[in-house]
Amino acid sequence: MQALARARWATRVQFMALGMLGGSWGAHIPSVKARYALSEATLSMVLLAAAVGAVLSLFIAGRIVGRIGARRAATLAALVASLTLGAVLEYPGVAALLPAMLIFGAAMSLFDIAINTEGSELESLGRCAIMSNLHGMFSVGGMTGAALVSWMLDIGTAPGLQLVGICSGIAIVACVAARGMLETHVAGGEGGETAHFAWPRGLLLIIGLLIFAGMTAEGVMYDWSVLYLKQEVGMPQAQAALGYAAFCAAMALSRFGGDVLRSRYSEQALLRFGASIAAGAMAVVLLSANSWVAFIGFALVGAGLAPVAPILFNAATRVPGVSRAAAIASVTSVGYSGFMIGPPLIGSIATATSLTMALGVVVLASGLLAVGARFVPQKVA
Repeated sequence: MQALARARWATRVQFMALGMLGGSWGAHIPSVKARYALSEATLSMVLLAAAVGAVLSLFIAGRIVGRIGARRAATLAALVASLTLGAVLEYPGVAALLPAMLIFGAAMSLFDIAINTEGSELESLGRCAIMSNLHGMFSVGGMTGAALVSWMLDIGTAPGLQLVGICSGIAIVACVAARGMLETHVAGGEGGETAHFAWPRGLLLIIGLLIFAGMTAEGVMYDWSVLYLKQEVGMPQAQAALGYAAFCAAMALSRFGGDVLRSRYSEQALLRFGASIAAGAMAVVLLSANSWVAFIGFALVGAGLAPVAPILFNAATRVPGVSRAAAIASVTSVGYSGFMIGPPLIGSIATATSLTMALGVVVLASGLLAVGARFVPQKVA
């Protein structure tokens, strides 16, 4: 029991580290745009490179976790992601930035799969729901990363120096936390189940498509919310980063209460209600173009999308005949396709019309998720 308790805390820290990497990246997307003089269309290609790396990684992530274990996979991924992000403003040009983002996306994907696999194992061994709590720590990390960037921008710290400092700290914390994770998911799989990537079909495909809708909405918020507040609403970048932090903070609070809600209410109802709130709130934000409405609306979007990952990732691991790592990698391969489609889609719409119109994708994706929630398999008591 002591080892399980230690592993839970270690995994919480790893989720927070992953969130801080994402939050720091999201808050500095305007810095990348300015540093390399990118248009919305070119920026979308940079974001697409990270998404392509993430998706390609999924085809081998389950095998890597199965071979070297979640603990070692998380350590490796955290180091590579921290290194590539820490240098994101130091590359000589876009030609070097694109492959670096490909590697960054792949490392973030492997990190994600490794710690979600660990979280699912901990939930199974401990026989208590913790996935929402773990994903809440991811949101806390995102909020912390964005708030830290906002503070550093406000006091005049150079963006490049910020990223080096933040990413160095994340790498150290992730490596130390990994020591507390379980020695599981080694070669040979779980109970003889296959540990490699499984092509999603049947129930796995349905879950993957719902994750696709949720990740499309969530990914657009991560990649474009700060730029929207700066460019369309006219806020300074330091304040715009707080909008990202509000989104993550509300998502964290919602996820910390998510395990209790999952034990009391239907997962289908939770997904439907949350996605409907997200769609309505984002529509109001885009129609108003007001900074305070945007902060409140972003918070509601975060709270509404909060149940998506904990419920759907865990639902995938209940599909028989596939290992936890392979099941998560399988449905995430479909879900992460939303990250691939989102950047060029947003960039194209923004170039043709405006970024405000482009962010209507969040409304559409959330609406589709609300409609599709009825296909989520009921949790067995």
